[in-house]
Amino acid sequence: MTRKRGSNRSSGESFGVEIKLLGSVLNELRNEGAFDSQGVLVQLNGLMHTDDRLALKDATRQLHLENAVGNRSFGSFAENLSFLLQCLQSGSKSESKAVVFVLEEFDLFCGHHNQTLLYNLFDVAQSAQAPLCVVGVTCRLDVTELLEKRVKSRFSHRQVFLFPRTESHLQRTLQLLSLNSDDADAVLVHCWNSEVQTLCAEDSVREALTRLHQLDASERALRFFLLMLVSRLSPTHTCLTTEDFTQVLSHWTRDAKVAMLEGLSVLELCLVIAMKHHTEIYEGEPLNFEMVYRRYLKFASQNATVHSVERPVVLKAFEHLKSLELVAPLTGMNNHVLKEFQLHRFLLTSDQVGCAVRQYQGLPTEVAQWAASSYQ
Repeated sequence: MTRKRGSNRSSGESFGVEIKLLGSVLNELRNEGAFDSQGVLVQLNGLMHTDDRLALKDATRQLHLENAVGNRSFGSFAENLSFLLQCLQSGSKSESKAVVFVLEEFDLFCGHHNQTLLYNLFDVAQSAQAPLCVVGVTCRLDVTELLEKRVKSRFSHRQVFLFPRTESHLQRTLQLLSLNSDDADAVLVHCWNSEVQTLCAEDSVREALTRLHQLDASERALRFFLLMLVSRLSPTHTCLTTEDFTQVLSHWTRDAKVAMLEGLSVLELCLVIAMKHHTEIYEGEPLNFEMVYRRYLKFASQNATVHSVERPVVLKAFEHLKSLELVAPLTGMNNHVLKEFQLHRFLLTSDQVGCAVRQYQGLPTEVAQWAASSYQ
């Protein structure tokens, strides 16, 4: 089962759509009165159970089979797991107790040595050695590609994709921003909560939260966003406004590469512009320092107000851009080639360069015009 969210790995910090679904299904089974007497639930989390030994130990605890295992020694992981499952059988297959394994952060279990746990669980489920169901929960859409070939061959390939609704972000925002009656004066709490409700109904606020949800659906991202929002309050700014939401979102969605370009020197930015023109002219072909340097010299010679810089200084500026990973050397290149002639790939887009040039403070007009001009 795959859930869509951002980089946040903790299922407890996400909205838990998949956990709610599993919980509702299990509650229905429990309400029917059959699950508790005929089934056992084992919940494992890839963040906590970092190897198969820990996972099996906790599974033994949740199955209440510590006494049955005792000081027994097993030759392999498969023997240990097989013994646990046999302990749940009551003589006949029809009377055997079913086991439901819920593996949260399923993609982390794929990183265990040889994926032994997954292999044995899937093998038992496929061969019907015991009534067993395995449910994996992860945010990785490509999780099946992480499975080893022998594990994938035993996987049923049944997948359910869950996408949290945007309304959940709106409801959670209202809940996190609202005050409880015990937090402060009742009148103040009522006024604040009324303002928050009115604010969350604004179209611009809903658009901002929708955009945030599209970028990162985790609750950690929402909490950090609201923290930045509330930190804007002051004695002279006592209420949140729609402008606060849009400005914080603008800061939140700011391109890190563009921000990095704004901190470069004028010389380094000129080299970036030269690489931009070269990439546009030659349709993404790799470049080297000599190509960039010649293009920079041509620009400097055509503009009397631009002071040309000595070659070693320009080379050092190019090396700095390389250290910032704005350009990257091609792999498999001959190490004996002089660094001035080593081929590199330009890692920025024209839009990123243009945005940085427009926002750069104190940039000479000639440089800005060069960046916006046709290929040179």
